[in-house]
Amino acid sequence: MKLPSYAAALAAAVLFASLPGAAEAATPGTDAKALPSVNMEAVVKAAQIDPRRSGNKLTPGAKASVLLVEQALRARHLLDKKWVDGSFGTTTIAAFAKYQKSLGYKGLQASGLPAKASLVKLGAGRFKVTHIIVPGSRVHIGKFVINTRTRTMLNEAQRLLGRKLVLDQGSYNPGGDPTSAGTHDGGGVIDVNVKGMSSATRITVTRALRRVGFAAWVRNPNQGNWPWHIHAAAINDTDLSSQAQHQIGDYYLGQNGLANRGPDDGPKVTIHTWEEYKRA
Repeated sequence: MKLPSYAAALAAAVLFASLPGAAEAATPGTDAKALPSVNMEAVVKAAQIDPRRSGNKLTPGAKASVLLVEQALRARHLLDKKWVDGSFGTTTIAAFAKYQKSLGYKGLQASGLPAKASLVKLGAGRFKVTHIIVPGSRVHIGKFVINTRTRTMLNEAQRLLGRKLVLDQGSYNPGGDPTSAGTHDGGGVIDVNVKGMSSATRITVTRALRRVGFAAWVRNPNQGNWPWHIHAAAINDTDLSSQAQHQIGDYYLGQNGLANRGPDDGPKVTIHTWEEYKRA
């Protein structure tokens, strides 16, 4: 077989390069698959814990993803270079809130806690978002409102316990209970009625709630102006109020979620999110 001449081969190469899509095919690494990944679960967890730390320790497994988010905020002139450090602390929270507000978001969607829509938009052309979390739509449990993620978590806790739990308070209730200090203003937070429960049963229920991904504590009248109940906040719910975010950060740091930031007085379990529980 006669080999093609150099000129013919060159002409063929030029013709191929002029075809639609040929440039993209010939240039590896330009498609979305080549972008680095931001693990949303890790970033959201860090955004709850890091602002409550007193030192420079980082949330395990979150540094690489947090750095990508901070670099994107830096590129938009929302974060100074010195704060691009892998810690999703108060300065990064404030910068992310500014970004959310620049997109037109308000209220819970502009709290600085990364939600799916704002995180994906921030990463356009820079990173892709994996391990996505969504709180889901709002639903009613009796007269109280919660979201579908919280409802699923509550259902699993009830399955583990073999009993139904009754709520004293739900989520999305801004100003509805002055004693809650705003923790119920957003999503992911419930109070469980403990009427008729023994001390041991209250602890058992709290343990089950913790197992499925709630930061949960038995509350008593000596701690505040409230009756006995179990307070539970869903870790990594992206609709959490700022106050609830702080409670979860304190929970990870071994504290009781109250204003005094005392030691955790609940049953000891391995702390994990709902998504981690499902994978386990």
